[in-house]
Amino acid sequence: MTRIIAGRAGGTTLDVPGSGTRPTSDRVRESLFGALESADAIVGARVVDLYAGSGALGLEAVSRGAASADLVERAGPAATIAQRNAARVTKALGAEPLIRVHRIAVTAFLGRNAGPFDLAFLDPPYDVGETELATALHALRPLLSDHAVVVVERARRSPAPPWHAAGLEPVRDRAYGDTAMWWGQPLVASQSR
Repeated sequence: MTRIIAGRAGGTTLDVPGSGTRPTSDRVRESLFGALESADAIVGARVVDLYAGSGALGLEAVSRGAASADLVERAGPAATIAQRNAARVTKALGAEPLIRVHRIAVTAFLGRNAGPFDLAFLDPPYDVGETELATALHALRPLLSDHAVVVVERARRSPAPPWHAAGLEPVRDRAYGDTAMWWGQPLVASQSR
């Protein structure tokens, strides 16, 4: 069972797609969000959750005080589950946070949206290759605020994201069993000259 770990919607159960996704474990999400809260990266943030699956990452951020979340998922069954989970979190919050679910490919979404986003999650399925991840990061970069945090979750054996090619720089990385999390941030104009 997956649930919202903390915040105003803490304890709310979330459905997960039956196949085609690999939900982030509660233990990994708890560690990730503890670090994001320590970095003051959540409260008031505009969040985008790319390859959202159940939407757990974006919804956890909203529960902990993010201003909005865009959950982007191409697969129809997963997008339907993300929509149902978004409705549960909205009800648990007793308010109307700005949570939008987009059933669309990541690069198509990024090509037609203006941002800016303060916090971005990319947790692509295993079958998403390095080229597609690089394309997504490159398309995401112009939609990020200057102080944005980008978190990429992949299998531990995967190579580090191609940060510099996308105008981003690595900040930190951490492994949790077979899962690895890489953090990046935009290269500011004065650094990239």
